[in-house]
Amino acid sequence: MQHDEVIWQVIRHNHCSFMAKITTGKFCRNPYNVTGICNRSSCPLANSRYATIRDHDGVFYLYMKTIERAHKPNELWERVKLPRNYEKALELIDKHLMYWPKILVHKTKQRLTKMTQMRIRMRKLALKTREKIMTTPRKEIKREARREQKAEKAALLDKSIEKELLERLKKGVYGDIYNYPVEAYNEVLEMEELQAASEEEEEPEIEYVEGYEELEEEEDMEDFGGLAIHNQDADEDSDGLDEDVEDIQVPHKRGRKESTFSLRKLEKDARAKLKKKAKVIVEVENEETDERQTTVH
Repeated sequence: MQHDEVIWQVIRHNHCSFMAKITTGKFCRNPYNVTGICNRSSCPLANSRYATIRDHDGVFYLYMKTIERAHKPNELWERVKLPRNYEKALELIDKHLMYWPKILVHKTKQRLTKMTQMRIRMRKLALKTREKIMTTPRKEIKREARREQKAEKAALLDKSIEKELLERLKKGVYGDIYNYPVEAYNEVLEMEELQAASEEEEEPEIEYVEGYEELEEEEDMEDFGGLAIHNQDADEDSDGLDEDVEDIQVPHKRGRKESTFSLRKLEKDARAKLKKKAKVIVEVENEETDERQTTVH
């Protein structure tokens, strides 16, 4: 037969694997304990008649132990599923624990109340979105940094090897000895051609339009438009100047590429020559007008 008092004396004073001694008191880690405190009335091992409530995946069960099943450890605990409604669960506890000690019934109902409140709080917390702070140890950070460095070195080595192999394939070093995937080789060549084309597009191209040089000459001559030229000799001189300007113009072919620096230099030289000739024409005109005035007087 089972002697509850003997079991309690052994557990309390000798050794119990479920007992946890803390500065605040003694607690019990047994999952069937109804209160979690290590005392005579709450010990599930030292009481042949015992009841508690346990949670299995959000479902509450009423566990009951009687002395009639003490010789069958496999069937020692009988469980009853409790409804989700709190009031109906209390009614079911009263029904199954009608003739049990009142203190045990009260502790069972109290445990049901606490577990129901805990379930409500868990649902509320699950609905809230909260930030989760994660810490990474220093060893892990250093390890990841070393791995990144090794990966970068390996990537550079792979690229250099790939470049060298492509150059050898282009030169025909291997010939037809090795069976390499031709499609992958063609894809790499196409990528290199696209890169070269993009680099060429980035360089500025100079386009020459027909008639652009004549427009520049007209703009240069408009600067001297304030000086009135009424004589035919001046017109002839201007025609000669235009012919000289045509001689000064730098011959360009459409589609020819030259540096912007050389073009600017040539334009500056042409404009300087134009200004010198214009000054000579103006001086000639002034001398002619002075002579005419003296003859009239």
